[in-house]
Amino acid sequence: MGVALEKFPAICGVLPGGSGILTTADAFINWSRKSSVWPVTFGLACCAIEMMAAYASRFDFDRLGVIPRPSPRQADLMLIAGTVSKKMADPIVQIYRQMPEPRFVISMGSCANCGGPFHDSYAVLKGVDKIIPVAVYLAGCPPRPEALYYAVLKLQEKIQQMKIGHGAGAAPQQERGSRDLGAP
Repeated sequence: MGVALEKFPAICGVLPGGSGILTTADAFINWSRKSSVWPVTFGLACCAIEMMAAYASRFDFDRLGVIPRPSPRQADLMLIAGTVSKKMADPIVQIYRQMPEPRFVISMGSCANCGGPFHDSYAVLKGVDKIIPVAVYLAGCPPRPEALYYAVLKLQEKIQQMKIGHGAGAAPQQERGSRDLGAP
């Protein structure tokens, strides 16, 4: 039937007048979500250069369906690359809230994960997970484009396991309510 259809838990068969497919709504919706991850990029420091290299011709994220969007209202993934200062925390939360559900975050680099070499600074946030829920952490200083590629593949695996039933398809961490973002 095709490469894409082999990844579904589906029943393919021949019907009178043509072929047909039966699958679950979860499998079809999750397949379409993971095949078109559109990130809003939030490059704050040197990790952003590696993120830009990932979109260049050598690594070519477009073949994964990862197409950067200029507006958070069209994106379902936020790539946070670099040092997050406390002054930038409010704009990050505001952009995160503007994204439609389900929304995901990849924290890219040691600075975004835990403050990196600036962890003892009064002005640096000790990890972006203090303000928004993070789906995938990407280690390194700065992480290579191959590592970002791997993080997107891991995120796609998480998306494939989502269920539509509870929370309108929200990520499991958001369903548990582990982070309180306050009133919008």
